[in-house]
Amino acid sequence: MLCAASSAVFAQHTRRARASEDDEFGPNVRAYLGYLRNEQEVVDDRASRQEIRRAYYLHNSNRIYALRQMALRIARESNNDYLPELEAVSQGEFDQLFESPPKPEELQAGATLEYKYKFLGVVAARGERFYLFARLDPYEQAEERKKAEAGAQPGAHAATANPSTTPSNARPRRVTSP
Repeated sequence: MLCAASSAVFAQHTRRARASEDDEFGPNVRAYLGYLRNEQEVVDDRASRQEIRRAYYLHNSNRIYALRQMALRIARESNNDYLPELEAVSQGEFDQLFESPPKPEELQAGATLEYKYKFLGVVAARGERFYLFARLDPYEQAEERKKAEAGAQPGAHAATANPSTTPSNARPRRVTSP
């Protein structure tokens, strides 16, 4: 009886949280958050069928949590119905994104790496640290290359410090799946 009551309260709380998100965010951000909820459901389902190891389940759940936290932060800070394409990797997964992986302790928020990614920050998820990056679109990549050429700094292709966000004359990007 107690379990049934607590599960009903939890379900009601979840519905209220989703309803407040629907009021707070535009359709693009809501779609991305819905995508992350669906991804979590897939991971939960695979775990319930014992198709995946517990460590794999926890790692992917933590990654989804980190992506969600960053998406909420960006949406709330920008007050814009736009999210960049987000990537969340643990330190051991840096080689999946970078040809020559950076050292985590040297990363600075806003830094552009390999003209492809902008470092957004670190999210701790249940004891695991995820490094979050926004993938730059082709226009932003071209602009970063142009800046590096204008500065003619040696090694500028590896990482350029650029704390500014997209320029005011840039067109907004579409939200895509991570």
